[in-house]
This record gives sequence, structure tokens and C-alpha cells, in this order.
Amino acid sequence: MTAAFHHIRIAHQRIGSAIVLDAIASGNGGRVFFAADQNLQELSPGKGTSVERSRTVGDALILDTTGDEQPRFSFEGRKQTLELSEPRLGLFKHQNTALAFRNGQSAAVTLDWLRWHAEHHELEAALIVDRARFGQVRDYKRALRQGLADIPGLKTVVLLQFNTPLGQPDMPHEHHPFSAPDAPGKDRMEIPDPDPWTSPLGQLGIFELLRYRFLGKARAVAQLDVTDLLPKQGKKSVFDRAQKTGVVALEGQHVYPWRVRDDDEVHFADHICKQFDATKTKMRWCVAPKVAGRDVTWRLIRITGAQADSAKAMRFMRYMGLRHPVESVSQIVPKTSLIEDESLLEQSQKYFGHKPVRMPVLEAPVVDTSKNSVTIITTMKNEGPFILEWIAYHRAIGVDNFMVFTNDCTDGTDEFHDLLQAKGIVQHRDNPFRDTGLKPQHAALQAGEKEDIIKNADWVICMDVDEFINIKTGDGTLKALFEAVDDANMISLTWRLFGNSDIHEFSDRPIIGDYTRCAHEMTRKPHQAWGFKTLFRNIGLFKKLGVHRPKGLNPQLWEDIKWVNGSGNPMPKEFFRNAWRSTQTTVGYDLVSLNHYAVRSAESFLVKRDRGRVNHVDRDQGLAYWFRMNHNIDEDHSIKRMLPALQAEMDTLLADPEIAAMHEKCVLAHREKIDALKATENYAKFYKDLTGERMERLSKLLPHFGANVFLAGPDVVPDEVALADHPEDFFFTVERQKTTAH
Repeated sequence: MTAAFHHIRIAHQRIGSAIVLDAIASGNGGRVFFAADQNLQELSPGKGTSVERSRTVGDALILDTTGDEQPRFSFEGRKQTLELSEPRLGLFKHQNTALAFRNGQSAAVTLDWLRWHAEHHELEAALIVDRARFGQVRDYKRALRQGLADIPGLKTVVLLQFNTPLGQPDMPHEHHPFSAPDAPGKDRMEIPDPDPWTSPLGQLGIFELLRYRFLGKARAVAQLDVTDLLPKQGKKSVFDRAQKTGVVALEGQHVYPWRVRDDDEVHFADHICKQFDATKTKMRWCVAPKVAGRDVTWRLIRITGAQADSAKAMRFMRYMGLRHPVESVSQIVPKTSLIEDESLLEQSQKYFGHKPVRMPVLEAPVVDTSKNSVTIITTMKNEGPFILEWIAYHRAIGVDNFMVFTNDCTDGTDEFHDLLQAKGIVQHRDNPFRDTGLKPQHAALQAGEKEDIIKNADWVICMDVDEFINIKTGDGTLKALFEAVDDANMISLTWRLFGNSDIHEFSDRPIIGDYTRCAHEMTRKPHQAWGFKTLFRNIGLFKKLGVHRPKGLNPQLWEDIKWVNGSGNPMPKEFFRNAWRSTQTTVGYDLVSLNHYAVRSAESFLVKRDRGRVNHVDRDQGLAYWFRMNHNIDEDHSIKRMLPALQAEMDTLLADPEIAAMHEKCVLAHREKIDALKATENYAKFYKDLTGERMERLSKLLPHFGANVFLAGPDVVPDEVALADHPEDFFFTVERQKTTAH
């Protein structure tokens, strides 16, 4: 027996400019359903009409009226009598019913959706709200109607259309990647014009409308779109479960194809992947109207007024390639997050008889934990006087190799590294950024991936010459750190920002000995405070190097990641793909931190500002940068226990006359550059600002400032705040700024 098919159109009505989606007869009155997001304060009932109940659902006004005649209203000086629609509750009476929205999906997909739920949940009826305009569903309707004969058990299918758009007024087509919740790079997308006829659903009061017009006497109603499949879970169908509890919570997970073959239409069976790090779900529902009772409200994600046990929620799959059909899956989800799901693969192959495009197979890495050579890859420009201490310190704690890229040096930095390469201490290359169009640091990382010194390293970290690995466990060496973190293959080294310790003049002394003032360990602002660098085993878990952590996760290997923070605690899987800074729950300093001496002395900062930034070449390092990074609040002397080891390594290196001479040459060049800059009016004023009382006091007040202050820069802090003493709970902030100060 073929299911009965009905095509119903609902025409909206107007009261002045106010849109009424539908007005439904009810007893001696009616229920009036207005479109969402309308200012209806001037709306008033006309003669003979009383409003018994007024409520808002999904920003849409719903009025229950009584009166002897059809409801009358006035709005904006206009009077209107509304035509009442008769409920058609008999269409779905006592039937297991699905309520779905269609937004361009094919008849073949819809038929497979109906067949699935008829077979797995004894579906008997479906109300399909078609988002298309009148006149645009002829071919779809014909194909759908013809296919119903092949679905046993199905009794009723209603295709419903409205002659007013139901989508969000400010969003583009739901098919566009911008409308896809997991799509990467939305800030870089060219967004099409809004189209409420096809945009994601915006009229959220519609569920109550459909309840009173069509669904109120159904045995049970499951809100599942034609892009959703609900697997069988246990012996009872979702509709039978609803008979016991009134409402069953449905919890949806996004699933994706790995790839769809060229020229093939995307299908349920192509979807064999899920996101390994997904944390959010789509909540929907199945309600038994009679059991749930009248005093409930049907909404998009829940039935309010009824209890649904979320612990007993049934899991459904939302097939995102059908909801957002695009040329490449990577447009709607980062492919680095996708892993194959065995149940989806089995469903594709056995139920649908499909041969989906599979993910490439990657073998789990084999790790020899006895091999722990460490290589640092770094970029430098005019860092001459600081090179020797940085290399000596990291050699002292166990770093084996240094891969150094330099560009545009005028102080001997490049010559120094040529010499150190000749001595077998570093590998030095010119930064190829000009030929790549990349920023210097990114170009260096890309080039470094091809170097044997990186390919053959057991551990790799990308870090700068103003960053020092501070190991607090054991004897302060990397060997002690590796022993403390056991079988970890990634270690987050969270920055601790060190200020200038009120040191103004440059001197050729160890940075780690003189600069001890810093931020508190628990410093959430500015956002740079908890940035981290990652020391990682070079075993193929990721495709490429990154500034803060390796990038391009091979998702097939995500379970092989053993990532710990600086206290040795596991990092959550949500951090595996993109995280570059710690949070309040993931920060850790107990075993290791990365001491970040971003400003050093005021004199040296003049040179740093003059030379520009290696990574953010388009950003100046001015007073705002100094303000954000110059933290003189707390003190940390822990790294100073390594001063003897540092000095011993320095002595060894300086025993080479050529190295000693080159170091002295770089120190002299730095001193001469400082003097030359201070002789200019601009830099003389800048130096005066850096070393003045105001900036010194601000460097000790930073915990009292809101995030917007760091974005705006020090000029927004009035003198009465900067120069005053404050209690511990003092707090100062400003409005969000349109641009970030540098």
C-alpha cells in the first residue's frame, strides 16, 4: 500500500507591516503565530477579540484569542481581520511521525531517509517542511511521490510550504560553508548576500504552529531533518520510548565524507567520518503529545515543561555533506579533525551497499624512547650580543643541534652563525622568505622541514633567542624532563613573561641572571601571557612545523598523541589541532616553563623596535608592545641554578679566539646602534618614555587591568591610575577598541 501524499501550502497574512505566519482555529477563538523579530508593541486586539494568552517562542509572538468572530487586530493604524485555518490533526493521528525540514536535498535522499526510519523505528508518517518558494518543488514532488510505493509501513507524507521565508534574515544559503558550524576560516570567507529563503532556520516559533495545525494528535513526533539518521538503539523504537516518558532527548553528532568521487552526488553512504575532538552536539527531541501533556512548548532543541533524561538521550547522525554540499569537504570541516567511524563504515557498505572513499591508512609510529636528541629551529635578525648565551645555555641543558635562519642582519648576526656553523655548533641558512611570499618565520619553518638536521631529530622545538627553556625537575636538563614525563611525545612549554626588571642600560651579562622580575604564574592577560611553544617527538604525527606547535595533524594518528603540559598533565584532545596558548585548566609550570625575555633592557629594546619583528613583520614594536610584555610584578630565580652550567659552556665557547672576537664585535655593534638611535629625537623620546616613572609603575600594575586595556595600549590609563597606589582588588578597564595598539 502506497503512502497517502499531500502537498499543502500556507499563505501568510499581514496586519500593516506585521507578518502572521498562520492563524489556526481553536475552540471559540484562534491561535495567531507571528513571524519572529518584529516590534509589535503597537499591536492591539480589535473589537470582539480578546487575548487570553500571550507568549514568545523563539522571538516570535504567539497569541491565543477568543471571540465570536475571526480575530481582529490593529497595528500601525491599520485594522485587519485574520482568516483562521482549520487544524488538520487527523492527517497524523495515532501515527509515528517525523517532522523534518528540507533545504534543497534531493528526492532520492529524502526517500532513503524515510526508508531508514521506517525500517529502524517503524516510522509511519512524515511532515516535511520544504523551504523552497512556491512553484520550485515540482520535480522533487513528482520523484518523491513516485518513490513512496517502495517504502513498506509508511502511511502518510505531507509536503508543506510557506509563502514567506523561514530562514535567518542575515545569513547566506545554508549550503554555503559560512553556514556550516564546523567550517574553518570563516573570517577569511567572501560571504554571499543574505537569503532567508535558503539560510539556516530562523522562524523558531514554527514548532508550536506545526503542533497545533498538524501534529497534536500524532502518536509521537521525532524532530529529525532529512539530513539526519537515527540508528536503532536497543529493542524499542524512538516512538515507543516516547510513550513511556513523554519526551526522548535526541543528541546529534556531525558526520562527514572523507571525499566524494568526482561527478557523484553526495549521499548518506559517503559519510564515514566523524570529528575526533568534537564536543558539541545538536539537541532535538521526540515527543508523545498525549503523554507529554498540553502544558509544554515545542521548541527547536527541547520540549519545555517536560522532563527528558539527557543521560538516556538517543544518538542521531547529522550528515553534513548533504546539509552543506560543497566541492571539497575541507570547506566545511578541518580534515585534520576527521577519523573513520566503524559503525558509519559498516552502514555505508552493508546497508547502502556503497564503496565510500576511505581515509589513507597510516601506520602507528614506532618510538625508540632511548633516543632523545633535541634540535631547535629558530629565526634571527640583529640578535648578535645575545646569541652566545642562548646557545650556551641550551647546550648546557642538553640541546644537540641548532637550525638557524637569518635575514637582513647589520650587526654581525649572520657572520656569527657562519662562524658557528664552521665550528660545527649550528647549521645556518639565509632566510628564503623573499622568494616565497611568506613571513620570515614561516618561510624558515617551511625550508627547515627539508633539512636533514630536522628530519633526523628525535625532538624538535621552534623557539626564539629571547626564550629560555627553564626545567625545574631533576638537575635542570632535558634528560631529567624526559624522565619526568615518561612516554609523552609532546610537551607544552608555557611562556612566563619576564620584564626588564627596571634595567635601563644594556650590558654584556647573562640575561637569565639579571632579569628576574616577571608575571605571576596565573596571568591570563594579555592573551600572549600563556602562549606556549611545543617540544615534540619527530615521529610523523603532524605534517609540518609551526611557530607554537607542529601543524597539520594526521588525524588517523590522533590516539598516538601523548601531549602533556608543563606540569606533566595530559592536554585535552580539543587542543591537538590548533591550540597555541594555555588556559586556566591546561597551564602548568611545575616541570618546565619557557622564560620569555621579550623586552630585556630599555636600550636593547630600542634596537628591537628598529629592526622590526621576524614573525609579525607588519606590526611595530612600540610602547604598547613594551606595555603588554614588560611584567615586573613577581620574581622567579629558578633558572639561576643553571648559571654555573651556563658559565662553563660560555667559557668553553669563548676559549675559541674567533668566537670570542665575533661575540665582542656583535656587542660593540649593538652598543653603537643604541647610541645612534638615542641620538635621534624620535628614539630619545621613546627611551625617555620607556624609562620614565609612568611606564615603570605600569609594569607593576598589569594584573589590575582588563583585556581591553592591553589591546588599547598604555595611553588609555590615566595618570591618576598609573601613578597611584591601589588595593589588591583594584580593577581598571576600558571599552573595546576598534584597532589594537602596537
